[in-house]
Amino acid sequence: MSQIITSMTTLTIKINERTKAGKSFMALIESFSKKGDGVEIISDKKNIYNPEFVKMVKEAEANPVRIKVDPKNVWQSLK
Repeated sequence: MSQIITSMTTLTIKINERTKAGKSFMALIESFSKKGDGVEIISDKKNIYNPEFVKMVKEAEANPVRIKVDPKNVWQSLK
């Protein structure tokens, strides 16, 4: 009986898409992932925000009650 051993490596790569090299590298990765040759783009943009913070912001957006803050006197505005 033969045994199949598969190995996967996950890399986190920071690519500056504004440079020529970055554009070329992204095109290469995207072409491999579209062909299904064992390359998969898991996430092209990582969420840098804490999930609890995101939840808090979304709840605040849904809440119709707003507090007007005076930027010249923030602490007095919040009382």
